[in-house]
Order: sequence, then structure tokens, then C-alpha cells
Amino acid sequence: MWESTGPAVKVLGTLPSLVAAGTVVWAVARPRAAILRRLRRLARPTAVCAVFSLITSFALPKAGFGAGWKLAEVAVLLLLLAVVTRWSPPRELMPALPLTALAVTLWPVPLVSGESFLEAIGIATFWLLPVVAAVAAGAYPRSQERRRRSAVAEARGAQRLQLSRDLHDFVAHDISGIVVQAQAARFVAATDPSGAVLALERIEKAGLSALAAMDRTLQMLHGPQAPVTEPLPGVSQLPFLIENFTSAGATEAELDLPPPVTGALSREAGAAAYRIVVEALTNIRRHAPDAARATVVLTPTATTVEIRVTNDRGARPAPARRRVSRGGLGIPALTEHARDLGGTLSAGPHGEGGWQLVAVLPATLPKETS
Repeated sequence: MWESTGPAVKVLGTLPSLVAAGTVVWAVARPRAAILRRLRRLARPTAVCAVFSLITSFALPKAGFGAGWKLAEVAVLLLLLAVVTRWSPPRELMPALPLTALAVTLWPVPLVSGESFLEAIGIATFWLLPVVAAVAAGAYPRSQERRRRSAVAEARGAQRLQLSRDLHDFVAHDISGIVVQAQAARFVAATDPSGAVLALERIEKAGLSALAAMDRTLQMLHGPQAPVTEPLPGVSQLPFLIENFTSAGATEAELDLPPPVTGALSREAGAAAYRIVVEALTNIRRHAPDAARATVVLTPTATTVEIRVTNDRGARPAPARRRVSRGGLGIPALTEHARDLGGTLSAGPHGEGGWQLVAVLPATLPKETS
């Protein structure tokens, strides 16, 4: 197939093979930690090897030491093509991929110049098959890696959202209680020391609760290998929440929790219901700290549970710094969370200066037995 045309021409014909083989050796003849960095830099050397191969294939079609030498060159180019498809950045991959594909596909075309054009096309198409195989061998793990990174990014985003919800729903609630109790203790410390002691006890209890929420949040940051912590509270903990809220401030809160509600809500919906009540009570404590009354009513229906939290207007208007403070992200986040569960949530003015939050969550009530 090949004919000798002189030592110089033979050397020129083997130059692409030597350069391609040297590129492979340059990439792997390094400590293991540095190999990956060099594999990502192979696109440009591969493009240079492909250009040399095209030049020798068309300018010196009968150079080299035989057909085996040229086939070895093509094999090394296919190996480089798979590697650069797997590891090279897209900007560097774009010129290297078509040049290498042309070098592999067109190398036998100058040798069949006496054949018809259709036969030359057929030969080039045949050699396109290993090119496609090499690109697929590099593209598949590349796409798998991209999917893995996308999944990790989505998981981290969901985890950050969960962390922000925990911090807002639980820690902010406890801290606002600490602030209210500290203010109450400051005013009664001189005239009623026993009342100040009770306020300090409530501050300690709220602080421990906030620390527990922080511990749960930090456990989530440690990843899936972290030990499992206690589950998030549900509607069964609402009586304790209402009791603590009433004892911590001037607002008297009442809870109407029919027994069927506890078993009707799923674990996710129950945790969401608890978060919704916590958010509503926190907003009452922040924006209507002197409201006389707050009610929390959970009403079951055939397929849902309605959560309604209302409070009346305080005896005096909220301080100016509270009126102009920016709204938080609690209500929008809980509205989205309720929608994800298949429910709804709305909040707005109620009565004469009061406020109301209404949420409807899907539920499965037990069937009555006759």
C-alpha cells in the first residue's frame, strides 16, 4: 500500500504519529494528581496532531514506513479524540474535534484517487464510524458528570432553602420570645423581682429551644452521613407552642385542635402546619405585641384541614420602627411550601385593625365506623 520515497519523506510521514504518541505520553507521564490537569489541556496539542496528519495525508500520501504505521497514527488520534471530548473545556474542544475527525475520516481518500467519487465518499463514511464511537466514548461520561453536578447543585439549593426555613420559622420565633421576655424583665425587675425571675426562666427555655433548632440546622450542613436528628414538630406540639406563646407575652392565645386533625395530616403537612402557626405567632409578637387575643383554629373537612390564625388590634399602635421595617420572607416561603403540598395560604387584614392568616392543607380523615 505504501511505497518508500526516501528517508526524509519517510520521517515526515511518521511525524504526525510521533507527535500524537508524544502527546499521550506527555499527558500521562505525571503524578496521578497532575494527570487530570493535563488531560484538560490536550485539546490544542490534539488539534496540532490532526493538522500534521491532514498535511501528510494529502501532501505526502505515500510517505512513512507502511500501512501499519498510519493505522497506529489513526488509533492514537481516536484515543486523543475520546480524551478531549471527555475532559477539554468546550471553547478548546470546538476546533480540536472537527480537525481530528477530518484527519481520521479523510486519511485514506488520497490513496483512492483513481476510484469514483462515490467510492471515496463511502470510504470516508466508513472511517467516520470510529470517530463517532470515540466521541460517544468521551461524551457519555461527560454528560453523566454534568448531570451529577446538576443534581448536587439542586440538592444544595434545596438544602439551603430548608436551612433558611428552619432558621426563620423556629430560631426567629424563639429569639423574638427572648426579646419580649427581656423587655418585660427590665420593666418589672425593680417592682416585682419574682416576675423577673420567671421571665429569665422563660428566656432560658426559649434560648435552649433556639439552640436545638441551630443544632438541627448544623446537622443538615454535615451532609447525608450526619446522624439522624429528631423529626420536625407537628400539630401535636401546637398546645405547647400556644402555652409558651401565652406565657411569654401580653397576648392570650387560644387553640382549637380537634382530635381527628392530628392523624389526618401527613408528616410533611403536619410539619408545614406547625411552621405556619409559628410564623403567624411570630408576626403577632413582632407587629402586634400588645394584641389582647389571638386564636388558632384547625378545622377538618373531608379532604383538607384549614388553619386560621387571627389576632385583634393592639391597644396601642406598633412602634414606628416596626411599621417601617421591611417584610420578611416567611409568608412567601410558606405560601410556596403550601402550594407544593397541594394547598393554599393567604394573609391579610381582619376585622378592625386585626390580622388573619388562613392556610388549607390536604388531609385524609379517617372514615367513621358505625
